[in-house]
Amino acid sequence: MTTERIWTAALAVIGDEILSGRTQDKNVSQIALWLNLQGIRLREVRIVPDVETEIVDCVNALRARYDYVFTTGGIGPTHDDITVDAIAKALGVGVVIHPEASAMLHAYYEKRGGLTDARLRMARVPDGAELIPNRLSGAPGIRHGNIFIMAGVPHITAGMLDALTGTLEGGKPLLSKTVGCWVAESEISEMLEAVEKAHEGCQIGSYPFFREGKVGSNFVIRAVDAATLDQCAEDLARALSEIGRTPVMGGI
Repeated sequence: MTTERIWTAALAVIGDEILSGRTQDKNVSQIALWLNLQGIRLREVRIVPDVETEIVDCVNALRARYDYVFTTGGIGPTHDDITVDAIAKALGVGVVIHPEASAMLHAYYEKRGGLTDARLRMARVPDGAELIPNRLSGAPGIRHGNIFIMAGVPHITAGMLDALTGTLEGGKPLLSKTVGCWVAESEISEMLEAVEKAHEGCQIGSYPFFREGKVGSNFVIRAVDAATLDQCAEDLARALSEIGRTPVMGGI
């Protein structure tokens, strides 16, 4: 029996403002969801400060373990935007002005005060990089091999992801179904384990909650095969019914 190739990715969220709590990160969720649609699993997320050595160490560690590495933040026009320099150092290459990025920025800022030295910083890339189009603010994202350097602003990141859609090699998207029930997960832990074991390729995650003065749980089943997923959800619902619990398909 052959095991299907699983493509993996990691995300480095870069920025002191995230670690300080001043800015709430919104990119993890949208990147994870987008990756899943490409058939790629987001396996790890790290948050690192605007410190070159820490960014270098983080990127090198992640690119050694995963098929793809994404970064967000630190590619703007100010002195503390050091992501490009740090990743170039991690890759052992220099930093150059990308001619196409420079032309894009010249056109974008032609009627917005012109292309200053600070704005030109957004055309700097690790030598050998390609560009990721950005239709919103003119400054492109950057791709160097399996590393994707993206904006920290979520709606700009979303546009860059849209430009990348369908360009990465991946496997089958991970599908999911939710079965909810007013039951404490501790009461049915053995049942959950048994149902999961009976359906190869399925994983069941348990997410308890407390509402309306009652304890409940949502059980999220994940698989790449739709038929296997459906059967697992049906069998879990049946098992809950057999012990006098009412399953709620779609979750509570």
